Parts: sequence; C-alpha cells; structure tokens
Amino acid sequence: MSGGWNTIESDAGVFTFLLNNLGVKDVQFEELLTLEPDALAALYPVYGVIFLFKYPTDTPYTSAEKPLDGEFDHEAAEQLFFAAQTIQNACGTQALLSVLLNKDGEVDIGQSLREFREFTMVLPPEFRGEALSNSELIRDVHNSFAKSSPFADETQRSASAADAEDAFHFVAYTPVAGTLWELDGLQPAPISHGPCAGPEDFPAKVMDVLQRRIARYDLSEIRFNLMAVVRDLRVRARELGDVEALEREERKRRDWQFENALRRHNFVGFAGAVLRSVVEQKLEEGGGENGEAAYERWVEDAKQKTRQRAEQRRKGGGGEDVDMEG
Repeated sequence: MSGGWNTIESDAGVFTFLLNNLGVKDVQFEELLTLEPDALAALYPVYGVIFLFKYPTDTPYTSAEKPLDGEFDHEAAEQLFFAAQTIQNACGTQALLSVLLNKDGEVDIGQSLREFREFTMVLPPEFRGEALSNSELIRDVHNSFAKSSPFADETQRSASAADAEDAFHFVAYTPVAGTLWELDGLQPAPISHGPCAGPEDFPAKVMDVLQRRIARYDLSEIRFNLMAVVRDLRVRARELGDVEALEREERKRRDWQFENALRRHNFVGFAGAVLRSVVEQKLEEGGGENGEAAYERWVEDAKQKTRQRAEQRRKGGGGEDVDMEG
C-alpha cells in the first residue's frame, strides 16, 4: 500500500459524494435523528443503514463463539460481500461498501466497484480486507474527503495518543435474501438477525436490533450516529412531480458540495493574513507608539470593556454581548 487512510467525518454529505466519486448512481445518505421505524420507512427504498458508536473498552467486543446479539453465519460470507477490517480509519467507507456491494443489480454500483466485487468475492474475508486496503481508487476517494490540517498527520499518531482518545466504529445493517445482516469487519463472520421478509420489514427489524444495542451502554452515553443508505431523493421527487421537494434536495446537494470543498482546505494562511492586517491597522492607529506599548493599551482596553459588560449584566442592564470595536 502506497499511502495511509485518513479519518473522515460521519456526515451524510461526505458519504453521498464519496459514493458518487466511486461511480455509484442514484444513491445518497440521510442522517436519522430517531430510532422510530416510520422515520426510516419514509425514505423508501432503503438499502441499509450504517451505525457509528463508541468502541467498548471495558467489555470484550469480538467473540469466536457467539455475538452479543444474533448468530454468526460463517457460510454466508461466501454469498455476501463481507470483508475483514485490516486498516485503521476506513471503517466508515468499509461499512458503506458492505451495504452497496451487496446490492449489485438492485443499485448501479458502477464499473469500478463491480469489478472490485467480482475480483474479491472468490477470496476469503481476510483477503477481501487486504484487497480493500490496497485499492488505490477507494483509498484516494476516501482520503479526498479528509479534513485538511497543517498541524497533525492522522496516519502517524503515536500509540499513546491513540489510546488516550475514545475510539469509534462503523457497522452496516442490510437485508439480503430474506435475512437481516450485520456486517462488521471486526467480527469473524456476518451476523444474522433473523428473517427479514422484504423491504417493508427492514425498518422495524433493524431499529429493534439497534435499540437493544444502544441499551447495553450507560444512559450517559449519547455519542451515536445513524445514517440510512437510500435511493437519491431527487429521483422520487421527479417521479412524483414534487417541485418543492426537488428544489429542497438540490439545495441540500449544493450545501454538501460547499461543505466538502471547505473540508479540503485549511485556513491558517487566511487567518494569519487577517491578523497581520489587524496588527498593521492597530499600529497605524497607535500614532507613533511602539509595538509593545500599543499591545499593552489594547489589552487594557479589552479588559476594561469586559469588566463593563460584566457589571452591566450584574445590574440587569443587559449590554452588548459582542463589541466589534477596539
């Protein structure tokens, strides 16, 4: 492998355009803010969901014998696309591929991913994971959505730094051939959660599994994220002739594109230029003061204004929260 995999955000706009750039047609992600099945059913057709959660460090996560919920099905890995996770920072991309590569024929996954699927399906899960880690196309598209940072290289973090941070992980849930599957590259095999007769059964079945999973955490743990993999909502809007919905979805896409563009840039140079400009302006306003004297005066002015605002609030007099002067 010629390069590392960088961390990307759990964001519907990131994952939607990541799929687009891999050649997948008419698929998008929608963030879900509730575990109510109706919220997921309203997005029909739904191809699956990906779930982000804090990786547990106080209890064993994997087991060769039995998962915490459902049943391992080692033979299913021969029919399903299921890959062992062999690389850091790629579990989000691996989870979305676990859904889409099991929907070939139902979804147009594009030539590149179709060829990747055909090549890897004859391999055991551990080699599929290696093939994924060595795919330049998938890695380059994945890394194109990483945040730009001039200060830290996420692929070179020390072990001590990684241990000090909370670890998070993605898993995929998708219905295939009448069964609800949990596809988690850290587990030894696909996990069956029982019959799932059709797309209409999926929302209730998967939400029931997720509710049980979340219930195993402390009540104070709220750091979860759930995204649905659905057909492009613009397609449905066009089919229904819903002009307002179509414009809403087009506006959402434009917002996502803008946000993704911002992720690719850092603004340290811009911030430095602004600060230099402000300092130059302040020095000109200083009327001959040297830099140190002007600096001391600005600090004292700021302290005085802060004390005045605090006094006004104590007296109930309000006062402006933001002072754009000085």
